[in-house]
Amino acid sequence: MPELPEVETIRRQLAPVLAGRRIVAAAGHPSPKFRDASESVGATIGAVRRRGKYLLVDLDADREMVLHLGMTGRVMLRRARTPGDRLASEDPHVRAWWHLEGGDVLQLADIRRFGRVAVVQHGAYAGLPTLAALGPEPLSDAFTPEALYAALRRSGVRIKTQLLNQRVVAGVGNIYADEALWASGVDPGARRLSAIRAAALHEAVRTVLTAGIDNGGTTLRDYRTFTGEVGRNQHAL
Repeated sequence: MPELPEVETIRRQLAPVLAGRRIVAAAGHPSPKFRDASESVGATIGAVRRRGKYLLVDLDADREMVLHLGMTGRVMLRRARTPGDRLASEDPHVRAWWHLEGGDVLQLADIRRFGRVAVVQHGAYAGLPTLAALGPEPLSDAFTPEALYAALRRSGVRIKTQLLNQRVVAGVGNIYADEALWASGVDPGARRLSAIRAAALHEAVRTVLTAGIDNGGTTLRDYRTFTGEVGRNQHAL
């Protein structure tokens, strides 16, 4: 599943391509998980942001589109074959597509259909409970050693399980939790940490996520960047 470094890599590639583009047509798979794509028609795209493992695409003054890649989601861009082209691809795994002014088609392919598209009012995530309950961004000032220590103290659950709980820290999944625990020398099965060990884990989380971003993400199987490339971080694990 794409984690914070993979989603951030995609966001950085998407942002300059999408900003200022108007969506002239769009459609999604009839599943409730993807059909919201059509609600974006007519909007002009603003900033492309990220929260945890979610991509947030500003549509207009009061709406945003939320994209979650699930386990196998990929976003890609291609040229429309004809001016009236409304089919994103002959790929049977395309779940949603957006025809952009100027002729490009953005598409979301998702083999296992664990991804999600939602158009909501800015910040109105009641229908997206995982997004609504996200903890601090690990590379932000809000994520401090003290905040991590306090969060871990509130539960007797194993430390790795807590790292995977997006309420403790946003965007960390299995790959980077393992890397951070290894780098800090923290036992994944431990249930309590001292403040000193929590500080070491805090530093390791930030270090491995930054390296993951610098390396364009980790490709173990499905992940590809927006430009279709594999990540490089798997060589540094």
